[in-house]
Amino acid sequence: MTIAALSPSAAEPALRRPGRPVLVLRYLRRNKGLALGVLILLGLAAFTIIGLLTINPKDAYPLSVAVKKPPSLKYPFGTDFFGRDLFSAMVVGMWQTAFIGFVAGGLGTVIGVVLGFIAAYFGRWTDAIIRTVCQILTPIPVLLIQVVIAGSLDKRDVTILTMALIVVLLAWMGPTLVIRAQVLTMKERQFVAVAKLSGVSDLGIIFKEILPCLLPFIAAAFVAQVFSAVFAAFYLAVLGLGPLREPLLGNIIWAAQSQGAFFNGWWWWPIIPSVAMILILGSLALINMGLDELANPRVRRTE
Repeated sequence: MTIAALSPSAAEPALRRPGRPVLVLRYLRRNKGLALGVLILLGLAAFTIIGLLTINPKDAYPLSVAVKKPPSLKYPFGTDFFGRDLFSAMVVGMWQTAFIGFVAGGLGTVIGVVLGFIAAYFGRWTDAIIRTVCQILTPIPVLLIQVVIAGSLDKRDVTILTMALIVVLLAWMGPTLVIRAQVLTMKERQFVAVAKLSGVSDLGIIFKEILPCLLPFIAAAFVAQVFSAVFAAFYLAVLGLGPLREPLLGNIIWAAQSQGAFFNGWWWWPIIPSVAMILILGSLALINMGLDELANPRVRRTE
């Protein structure tokens, strides 16, 4: 009876490793910044998704509702000088902001990862060209270039997709340099040398050996690029360089400033989109810092 009680099959359940969801929850409990950022972002996503299912999108555009109404049961966020329901405008504007962030951030990250792998893994003249281009373009003020490009376009030609493309023009340099540095260290590791001796092709080494190890870095780079894209779209719109008819959060603030909302007592008009932008950027910043801790083994917290 004693031997049966101590057999490996009986002791196995007590030594079973926790599942992945349990480990993720434990890590989020330790990394409170990442957990808070994810919760805020999920709340904003729920607000946008539920809002898109319940509002009339036409109310987010001018001449749709009564003008200059303070927050009430009928208009939870009030209305503005142009006859837009600010609740509907916030829902549509947050969706548009997310679209710009994900398109620009995703394209910038993909281009950066591809160029970083090409430069670091294959080296030689490709590395020299990509590194030189990045070193030349990096010191250039990105804000200045984006303002010049957006200001030179006809306002009728500026769309949400146009803003995303303007933002992504110089968004690939950061991920390129980060991924290049990581690949340079990875390709000198023992497991890469073993894979080469085993006859694995270059693409096999890249996709099966190196790329999985860099997924935390790529995720952190993606979140950082989304943050930069959202911020760029915000300040371009605040400067009046975005698609003025669209209810982007920056456009709402620009319109409130141009009509002197605070001086006329329409306090809800600029405050609500400002709070929303703070929540968006704050959540992305917290997630970025949390992913940076996850990707960096020197500062990673252990179980």
